Amino acid sequence: MADPSSYRPQPGQIPDSPGVYRFRDEHRRVIYVGKAKSLRQRLANYFQDLAGLHPRTRSMVTTAASVEWTVVSTEVEALQLEYSWIKEYDPRFNVKYRDDKSYPYLAVTMNEEYPRVQVMRGHKKKGVRYFGPYAHAWAIRDTVDLLLRVFPVRTCSAGVFKNARRTGRPCLLGYIGKCSAPCVDRISTEDHRELADEFCDFMAGRTSTYLRRLERQMREAAEAMEYERAARLRDDIGALRKAMEKNAVVLADATDADLIAVAEDELEAAVQIFHVRGGRVRGQRGWVTDKVEEITTGALVEHALQQLYGEETGDAVPKEVLVPALPDPVEPVQEWLSGRRGAQVSLRVPQRGDKRDLMETVERNAQQALVLHKTKRASDLTTRSRALEEIADALGLDSAPLRIECYDISHLQGDDVVASMVVFEDGLARKSEYRRFQIKGFEGQDDVRSMHEVITRRFKRYLAEKERMGEWADGDIPDGAAGDGADDDSDRLTEVSSPPLSDSLKDEDGRPKRFAYPPQLVVVDGGQPQVAAAQRALDELGIDDIAVCGLAKRLEEVWVPGEDDPVVLPRTSEGLYLLQRIRDEAHRFAITYQRTKRSKRFRSSPLDDVPGLGDTRRQALIKHFGSLKRLRSATIDQICEVPGIGRKTAETIAVALAQAAPAAPAVNTATGEIMEDEAPESTTGASGESVSAGAPDERRGQER
Repeated sequence: MADPSSYRPQPGQIPDSPGVYRFRDEHRRVIYVGKAKSLRQRLANYFQDLAGLHPRTRSMVTTAASVEWTVVSTEVEALQLEYSWIKEYDPRFNVKYRDDKSYPYLAVTMNEEYPRVQVMRGHKKKGVRYFGPYAHAWAIRDTVDLLLRVFPVRTCSAGVFKNARRTGRPCLLGYIGKCSAPCVDRISTEDHRELADEFCDFMAGRTSTYLRRLERQMREAAEAMEYERAARLRDDIGALRKAMEKNAVVLADATDADLIAVAEDELEAAVQIFHVRGGRVRGQRGWVTDKVEEITTGALVEHALQQLYGEETGDAVPKEVLVPALPDPVEPVQEWLSGRRGAQVSLRVPQRGDKRDLMETVERNAQQALVLHKTKRASDLTTRSRALEEIADALGLDSAPLRIECYDISHLQGDDVVASMVVFEDGLARKSEYRRFQIKGFEGQDDVRSMHEVITRRFKRYLAEKERMGEWADGDIPDGAAGDGADDDSDRLTEVSSPPLSDSLKDEDGRPKRFAYPPQLVVVDGGQPQVAAAQRALDELGIDDIAVCGLAKRLEEVWVPGEDDPVVLPRTSEGLYLLQRIRDEAHRFAITYQRTKRSKRFRSSPLDDVPGLGDTRRQALIKHFGSLKRLRSATIDQICEVPGIGRKTAETIAVALAQAAPAAPAVNTATGEIMEDEAPESTTGASGESVSAGAPDERRGQER
């Protein structure tokens, strides 16, 4: 690990001008490429105190061994040079978008003597007009099949074309009227090229001209009593309209625009693009990238624009590009796009109207693409097996950990401290095995002590279950296994059914025992302190056959007990991805439980503690009296007047309310005035706002 100060340039050596810089490692490989309006100011940010750097930036500067830069005249030149170098060097710390050259395009080879319509992938060629991209090749073929009735352009390969010319017989499409058969000179070279131009114009969105022309010809044929020709023209019009319906109008002003949306989490980002031409969605594409550097949404958009338009010119760059966030600064990017197009390009965030609505659709597609990517990656059996093997190799385990338990602590400034336990078996979540705990051993915030308590309680229960099943030989029960320390306050989920268990893993009444299964690996959310606490808890219980590790969120480092340095798995490692998923699921489960407890505490009422008084009768009491204050002053006979409340229950309610301290009076925060009206008493909601306990129509002016 290099010390950045060992290769830091002298401040006077770095020019205060636009440019592009490259960090290289000790083997002279380029590991990061960046651009800057001022090289001096930007590079100075990398050589500050390491503690102040983002973890990924710190990892980059400690991996690098040198830095070099190239001065350019403008920020636009810097943007273009940055794109070229990222393409050339593929730096490991730059955002890498998956190459999208596999997307199919509808292409018309205008560079040939007889232009051909076909599906094309890969690099774009000069002299070929492209439409799309499309999500599927079959979508292109369906569209072309409809349009060939009206624009019978050549679609055959060069070999088929030469063979037809040699034999003097066209292919099947020529016989059924879906090709004008230039191979046998049924149409001249000039007329066929004009037909191809009309096909391109229609695909580019100029559809009304051809529809009006065909409708006029149909009427003329009908007036001339050429009914067969009129019927063919009617069918041609229907084919064109059907092809147009495949791309519904989404923007009424016939806009040419590309809409880009980004969905991201801490590790990955999904980009979706809708290509709108003539107000219709003509194509869609997208990709998912790993976030290997600290990056904002605006920077992700900038990289996406480079990926999209870095090799495009002319009309391939639309007049308008709509994005979720603007790059900072936006002017060089907009100038660069205008230079690629050769005309002004508008780069902006849509705020309202049809374009905002369409952007929300693109954003939903991006979210779904990110979820689908994670689901596919998690559900693939081969991928899961490789992930478990990588974890076993990294941690030095004898076999793959088929059952992994992960623990996380959650609290709000030391209040409502809870813990979660999630279980993954064979790389998949087992939600029926999830558990959650309340921290009982102490008050306040101490994640290390909380982790020790949770691990101790969970595995005390496991040892108690083993003892009950008779798996311990006489005198071999580990220290700490006996006693009442295995009290279980966890709530078991039943979202997913468990497979049938053997009788030894069931209680007397046939229910699965909560902690009968031991894991092969315990993962804790945290670094060295949390890992040490978990290992200490296992050691105190005499358990030595369960591995422990921790995943620190800042640098995604894997910590193992007794080691000063973490285990660093590659960013592309399936093992690291699985550990991250398990850790994130434990965090989600813990924070959900913590929020639930907090909201229940904020909504608590003295009536909650009355035995046998359910929600329905509580609501009936509040509705009848209007507030807890009035209920508290009511007599037992008055309480009995509420439907469903008997005298015994009324007496219990009166005692409970008499023992409970009255709620603090409402205070007008603007004036400091104590409000003594008869409004319903309220409790504080989870958001800190006042939530009335009375009926909606009886809530009175407690807010001003």
